[in-house]
Amino acid sequence: MPNTLTFLLGLLLAGFLGACNTAATDNDHADHDHTEAPLPETVSIPAITFDALYVVNGGDSSISVINTETNQVERIIHLKNIAYPHHLSLTADRGKLLVAVPGQDLSGGHSHGSHSGGSASYILMIDATTGTLREVRKLDHPAHNAVMDPAGNGIWAAQTATPGTVLMLDPVFLGTRNTVSVGAMPLEVSLTPNGQYVFVANSGSDNVTVIDAATKAVVKTIAVGDGPVGAWPGSNGVMYVDNETGKSLTAINATTLENIRTYNLGFTPAMAAVAPDGTLWVTDTDNGKVAIYRTEGQEKIAEITVGSGAHAIAFNGNGTTGYVSNQNAGTVSVIDVAGRTVEKNITVGAKPNGIVWRKQ
Repeated sequence: MPNTLTFLLGLLLAGFLGACNTAATDNDHADHDHTEAPLPETVSIPAITFDALYVVNGGDSSISVINTETNQVERIIHLKNIAYPHHLSLTADRGKLLVAVPGQDLSGGHSHGSHSGGSASYILMIDATTGTLREVRKLDHPAHNAVMDPAGNGIWAAQTATPGTVLMLDPVFLGTRNTVSVGAMPLEVSLTPNGQYVFVANSGSDNVTVIDAATKAVVKTIAVGDGPVGAWPGSNGVMYVDNETGKSLTAINATTLENIRTYNLGFTPAMAAVAPDGTLWVTDTDNGKVAIYRTEGQEKIAEITVGSGAHAIAFNGNGTTGYVSNQNAGTVSVIDVAGRTVEKNITVGAKPNGIVWRKQ
């Protein structure tokens, strides 16, 4: 009998220990399943001492830094624990970069129907000299870009959803200061050159929401073409809205907020910019070109062949050189503005899109 009792007690103890081990294993799995993804990081670089063009490479999560005196890639800022960075801009003091990370591959088009991937969306604030990450903000919905107002009072970014919202963030810590309701599926956000108005391109409702930057109030909603992506500010006081699906460009007076004209392009636009010579440049992503128009009319006067998937446009400080990122080619075209010729194609990372020039 004592042996039987000992045997039964042994079975009970073994069952108890087994249950404890099973519970511990289950808890370990539960903890593992709920572990937060690692936060974004950057790999710092030797200090930049030259005038530079920053190029976001969406396909390999990096920023190529081109010395615009030598037209060579001299630094690469690697972005860790993120997917598909898209556009970037400079802060008002030009000391930091604002990088939007929608977490989706937008190289096939900006409309929400063509997105692929589904990683977390962030806004990164990065030191423009050293590549050091200064702040990071995780978002509930994808943001295609982030821009700071000229006075440095706040950073604006859209939340691509329906209904859509725009966030105005603290310029230092990226906390939310204001939320403004806009149209459906807002994509790019931009400010008029004087910083008075914020323009929001609503791709799902085919209009642009205009927000007073000071009061945060919506002052007007302007109908544009089919599938607007961004309203790009021109130095001539005009905002140019690229309607991706409609293959057109809507010109809006940045002061009166009235439509001036529509450019029927016949190709898919990616971005528009007024060049230093006063002409209007529009990237033709279908054919790998830059189409050049007069700003006072709809006449197309020239075109420049750049690279497959032509996307963003930037110019250097004295206006002699233009730059175009070519997403499919993995290059940046260096363009002589006066001669309208490509001087060089610089190989960068995979799927380059947003670019910005900065004087040291």
